[in-house]
Amino acid sequence: MPRIDEYEGQDALGLAAWVRAGEVTPEELLEAAVARVEARNPAINAVVIRAFEEGRKAIEAGLPYGPFRGVPWLLKDLYAAWKGVRLTNGSRFFAESVPDYETELVARYRRAGFVFFGRSASPELGITSTTESILFGQTRNPWNLAHSAGGSSGGAAAAVAAGIVPAAHASDGGGSIRIPASCCGLFGMKPTRARVPAGPLVGEGWNGMSTAHALTRSVRDSAALLDAVSGPAAGDPYWAPSPARPFLEEVGADPGRLRIALQTRAFNGAVVDPDCAAAARDAADLCRGLGHEVEDAALQIDHEALGRSAQVIIAASVRTALLERAEALGRDFTSEDVEPMTFLMAESVKQAGATDYLHATRVIHGLGRQVAGFLERYDVLLTPTMATPPLPLGRLALTRSDIPGLMSDLARTIGFTQLFNASGNPAMSVPLAWNATGLPIGVQFAARFGDEATLFRLAGQLEAARPWFDRRPVPAL
Repeated sequence: MPRIDEYEGQDALGLAAWVRAGEVTPEELLEAAVARVEARNPAINAVVIRAFEEGRKAIEAGLPYGPFRGVPWLLKDLYAAWKGVRLTNGSRFFAESVPDYETELVARYRRAGFVFFGRSASPELGITSTTESILFGQTRNPWNLAHSAGGSSGGAAAAVAAGIVPAAHASDGGGSIRIPASCCGLFGMKPTRARVPAGPLVGEGWNGMSTAHALTRSVRDSAALLDAVSGPAAGDPYWAPSPARPFLEEVGADPGRLRIALQTRAFNGAVVDPDCAAAARDAADLCRGLGHEVEDAALQIDHEALGRSAQVIIAASVRTALLERAEALGRDFTSEDVEPMTFLMAESVKQAGATDYLHATRVIHGLGRQVAGFLERYDVLLTPTMATPPLPLGRLALTRSDIPGLMSDLARTIGFTQLFNASGNPAMSVPLAWNATGLPIGVQFAARFGDEATLFRLAGQLEAARPWFDRRPVPAL
């Protein structure tokens, strides 16, 4: 008979199985999560909006009988509208924003049976790869409190790594699922473009570069979560190819002998830390030992064109979000409303035209075709997730005054991840390495467009060969 003090020994599917069997109640699971927020959140600052009573009321009203019925769930504080609960996007300018609707993804999480009880931290508008903001402060890495938990889904990652919840909602526009997964020793899958709906207010995020999913401890949770929320919604402009079978069925299935390309040079030319390159080479050796064919390869792209184009698209999206909020408030936005780098980004496209945006779109579509051509020769591309171990807090903050230093550090975090946001390919960070100081270092695997199935099969094999589920931050929080 399970005990509630064994809460952290289960993944989300395991907790849901307890509820179905009548061995624990949703109320007990929620209070276990709440107790961990109260005890551990002061050290890491991962949960920035508490909605404990909303969770209790949802249980009292009756939960849907979905695959995750009764499991506590944190929504990221970024564009995930939860009716009646504040959505700040990590920004003082949105601090009092309360949506009167729910996004389709949030509605699907609700139908899956999750109990929403709070929001996890995000940097302002999700535009850096740490989770630090003037509004809420710094989110700290449970493995080392002086270091970043990554971003922009760092609050979600810190909460999962600290054992508050077994999985949490996350999103990824340049690496924002995979980077925190790497920083916090978790599994993080970025799905194929349009696998997960973005509606109802928008058809896509950041011109298709941004998508949403989760950070998890187990591979099977990630697969089952994607099964629960993927697929088009009415009115979506386009959608990803349908999978042959549920993703959960891929976990544990034989991946066969895969052709894997290994690359340790960052796509954007950023300097790669030796520990990160070594982690990728070690993962390659592990894959060889599992029967896969691995060879060195070099996917070379025009990284300057990618950088310029991504900057135009993201900055235009940021400026639009600020203008829409300003309209709702009945005034313009100023440099006093947002963080310094956010304001500079919004101002950078003030004079940009439609042709600039169209050219940027063509560049990222061209990169998608280039990646597709490369993956005609390989099943999977293996790289480090980041070009650096988790960085100290402050280095990636939007308030940093040393802009060249900020840009250099940012390039090291997204040097391997951003390409797959542009191309739309699925990519995952797998927690296969830790450095000598005890900081996690993730390894990234990318596959063909629409082929999360291959990644889940490979991830399940890697998880069995080198388990990470029980590896916890030491000392435990």
